Amino acid sequence: MRLLRYTVSPRAVRTIALAAVVSYALLVVTGGAVRLTGSGLGCPDWPTCYQHQVTAQLSFHPMVEFLNRLVTVAVSLISVAAFLMALARAPRRKDITWPAFGLILGLVAQIVLGGLVVLFKLNPYLVSLHFLLTFAVLATAIAMYHRAGLPDEAAGAQPSPLVSRDLLWLSRLLISVLGLVTILGTVVTGSGPHAGSPNTERYPIAFRDIAEVHASIAWLLLGLTAAALFAFHHARAPELVWRRIRFFFELAVVQGALGYTQYFLHDAAVVVEFHLAGVTMLWITAIGLYLSLHTHPSELRMRREDELRPSPGAAVTPAGAGRR
Repeated sequence: MRLLRYTVSPRAVRTIALAAVVSYALLVVTGGAVRLTGSGLGCPDWPTCYQHQVTAQLSFHPMVEFLNRLVTVAVSLISVAAFLMALARAPRRKDITWPAFGLILGLVAQIVLGGLVVLFKLNPYLVSLHFLLTFAVLATAIAMYHRAGLPDEAAGAQPSPLVSRDLLWLSRLLISVLGLVTILGTVVTGSGPHAGSPNTERYPIAFRDIAEVHASIAWLLLGLTAAALFAFHHARAPELVWRRIRFFFELAVVQGALGYTQYFLHDAAVVVEFHLAGVTMLWITAIGLYLSLHTHPSELRMRREDELRPSPGAAVTPAGAGRR
């Protein structure tokens, strides 16, 4: 029995899922702008901005913080719309409604954590958790967008790997190391000059020391990405997979250059903002890469030939090939 009176087309559901991906990526960037401009306490109260005043005063820091809150409102509306549209989709699919429900859970957690961040005056541990949660919800939105693009015949079907088990584990390791780099990046920011406000609490760790640890793990990520690039090429991965791992490697190189530029310019805010946008793109690409390593029989039939064409001069290696 359908709970909603109206039905929504599969295309509309995928469109709202894409809007969720874009809005959460934008939330990461605007949240970073709040920290980088020292506007974290521009609105010292929550859920209002200042005492009983909902809107911000016409000054720089309150307006920057208030703009981020407006983006949060837009993200909230899109998340709710995505969930309702997933329920109203004809036909309804659990593999789409569950990620949509995950957006709602993530939204509630984001609102609660955002309030705690303000009430506890930008406690660095809460700020880091709030930042990392945004990436988790972003990954959920990407999963919803991916599932919404599959034909209805794929619902409930067991996906088949397009590459060997070793390459699947290599991609998981890549995402894990990216997660570690991201976590350390929040500690670097939380111990340095851009913790959100000049007078806020910092992590009790030397900025230079944690920055060097962060850089070391970033080099590990870059080396692992280069190894993955070679491994996927050697395994004759499908063209779509090859394009995504290559783009991930290019992004990682740019991120490394931005990281060192940021360090030598003494954490210049503009460079840090580009660095933050870059890690957001890395996460979008990494999740997209992992999702592209599996396919369903019906999807395999419907994909364009160029997306599944092997790397130049080779054929797709069957899953498990090369293992003894």
